[in-house]
Amino acid sequence: MYNNPMPPDSYQIRSCRFCGLRYPLTDGHNFGARCPACLGETRLLHSRKLVTRLRQSLPESIYREAREGREEEKNLRVLAVLLDNIRSAWNVGSIFRSADGFGFAHAYLCGITPTPDGQAGNAVKKTSLGAEDTVTWSYHKDAVRLVKGLKKEGWKIWALEEDERATPITHASSASLVTTRLSAQRVALIVGNEVTGIDPDLLDLCDRILYIPMFGEKKSFNVAVAFAIAAYAMNASHLH
Repeated sequence: MYNNPMPPDSYQIRSCRFCGLRYPLTDGHNFGARCPACLGETRLLHSRKLVTRLRQSLPESIYREAREGREEEKNLRVLAVLLDNIRSAWNVGSIFRSADGFGFAHAYLCGITPTPDGQAGNAVKKTSLGAEDTVTWSYHKDAVRLVKGLKKEGWKIWALEEDERATPITHASSASLVTTRLSAQRVALIVGNEVTGIDPDLLDLCDRILYIPMFGEKKSFNVAVAFAIAAYAMNASHLH
């Protein structure tokens, strides 16, 4: 399938020369280096190692309790979630449901992410329980192009990812909300592919990168669970 087979511990970011789809490619992909949407030729953008190391557990929280948000500020904030090449329709539906519960206004579905009206729409709807009707959504082939446009419109872009630049998610529910005035801004939170994570070019565009501290043996949560944790943290200063 590949001229140069990838090691099982690596992945590629590729872009279709014909339809423009940008997606991650792992070893053993059904279509090889062909585009999964149109089977056209693709070009290699990045070749990366999969993250396999465990992050050091943090000591018990030393952060202050989040400040109570004012009701008028709560009404001004606009939150969105960007799903970067999420593979599972079940995860997409679950994220829709959590997005509705935490007051997210919009979901940007990018790359190979299933949509509610696509081929896997029934699976999305089965776990969203109608949330796709209360959270508006749009589909975009290239998340990097989308985010560049959002930033020009004044959106703050946050990502949930293991990265050397990342800070604990607990920052999102403490003093950082006070200093950045999240409640008066438009903020889009990116969650990434279940295997490869978030596109590295997207991370370079982010205003903040956050991670969830892990205290067990596993290195990460399911992406839908991780989004729910982050969504709660982003709202925590308004829940008291």
